[in-house]
Amino acid sequence: MNDMSTTEAPAIALTAIDLSLGAGEARVHILKHIDLHIGRGEAVGLVGASGSGKSTLLMVMAGLERPDSGSVRVAGTDLGTLDEDGLARFRGREVGIVFQSFHLIPTMTAIENVAVPLELAGVRDAFAQAKDELSAVSLGHRLHHYPAQLSGGEQQRVAIARALAPSPAIIVADEPTGNLDESTGQQIIDLLFASHAKRGSTLVLVTHDAALAARCDRVVRLRSGSIETPAPHRVDA
Repeated sequence: MNDMSTTEAPAIALTAIDLSLGAGEARVHILKHIDLHIGRGEAVGLVGASGSGKSTLLMVMAGLERPDSGSVRVAGTDLGTLDEDGLARFRGREVGIVFQSFHLIPTMTAIENVAVPLELAGVRDAFAQAKDELSAVSLGHRLHHYPAQLSGGEQQRVAIARALAPSPAIIVADEPTGNLDESTGQQIIDLLFASHAKRGSTLVLVTHDAALAARCDRVVRLRSGSIETPAPHRVDA
């Protein structure tokens, strides 16, 4: 397990986060006074029932949702001080995102999909680096295939290669095996954890799979938009 030193700033620091979505009578209080610190290099599983707020919390960490109140500090940056362009640049540099539904660009080949964030970051050898990333996820032979020509597992490997290509400090994954069969899903999870260990990145994983969550250094459970406080451990005499 990775331990954060007492002097090192956390990779992610959420303080007093509140967020409601919708308008008028349909407005719903999604996140309720969330306080959460995640250490650098830590792997954290976010679990909870459907509608508990775990995916929304992940989006707040990634700068894809702005809270109504509270502070979001990621990789040393206060996200509340950034405009939308600044947030996009920050995500491109510091946060790799893996979604359940892959989110690949259908008109681009695998190598083009992975090269996009590198080109946006101004990397000169974007395609050479994209090739290396795809080779690292065992897709060196599928560089010029389009998403529709790839299996679900292969598409998710491309998505992981794309997320990892800019060497972000933080990887967030929202049910990354949700659209995959059990065997393929296991391969994807093994790949994510191997990359996390190799690169020393911080990994935050939304999952409904208890066995998967147990592989993380820590599990954070949400219920109705709040973090559940674990029951105190009792030692019987």
